[in-house]
Amino acid sequence: MPRTRRSPCSSNRDSLCRNALRKADGLTQEEVAEVFGVTRVAFHRWETGLAKPRRRHLEAYVRLLNGWAAKHPEAAQASEPERQAG
Repeated sequence: MPRTRRSPCSSNRDSLCRNALRKADGLTQEEVAEVFGVTRVAFHRWETGLAKPRRRHLEAYVRLLNGWAAKHPEAAQASEPERQAG
């Protein structure tokens, strides 16, 4: 079975990253949920990390996040914690 690629949101602030990527593409939770055929509440739980997509949705969601990260790299980077020198 092929391994699912990692999401571009791999920090401890994953939910902020996923949210920033979706918003950078100008989409609402409702719009993305409709494409996946799930409720807005279910998608909200994926985005906030309260639930994990089922197998049939997981790979597609990771591909979507990777596509958004490639299209909007500033959104993924902006959600990363700032590192202080020193």
